[in-house]
Amino acid sequence: MKKDIASIREEFKKGSLTKQSIDANPLVQFEKWLNDAINATLPEPTAMILSTADKNAKPSSRTVLLKGVDDGGFVFFTNYQSRKGKQLNENPQAAITFFWNELERQVNITGEVQRVSENNSDEYFQSRPRKSRLGAWASSQSEELINREELMANFAKYTLQYAGRDVPRPSHWGGFRLIPDRVEFWQGRPSRLHDRIEYQYHGGQWKIRRLSP
Repeated sequence: MKKDIASIREEFKKGSLTKQSIDANPLVQFEKWLNDAINATLPEPTAMILSTADKNAKPSSRTVLLKGVDDGGFVFFTNYQSRKGKQLNENPQAAITFFWNELERQVNITGEVQRVSENNSDEYFQSRPRKSRLGAWASSQSEELINREELMANFAKYTLQYAGRDVPRPSHWGGFRLIPDRVEFWQGRPSRLHDRIEYQYHGGQWKIRRLSP
């Protein structure tokens, strides 16, 4: 049964977020919060801000969609030749932020980024709508376009090229997995006395501590 936003907020007025009330594994705890956001029918609950930096440490951020959480980390997909793809190749460290405003919750995550296997990328690519798969061929993501007509002409070209057959995954398109070394859960509280619980991976295990708001 889906929870509404008011009932979820009310639950967290009953007691503060504590080390005793959360899971020892931050990925498990994250999935609990993500499910709360999904059950509350929030718009785009899997949307996250992905921040990367180039080899000169110049940062950039954009919103992408989380496509999976597994034992290894947080998975998303993109064009490897896009700005973020090139930056992750040069500097494979990143940060992601989830902000569920209606629930007064935020999760900040940092860690190393690695490409997922080609099989994983193939499997996800084939699950996408056909037009999205064609779009991955039509768009040289982050490169300059003369005008929108150029993009649509590329789309028409690949629509014709793959008419009546499967659209394969381009070699320049695939997934990344962020392997977390730090995860912070933020729960809004009255009087700006917010709860902040931080997980840090050290010595082969997760250490948990509370931070001042």
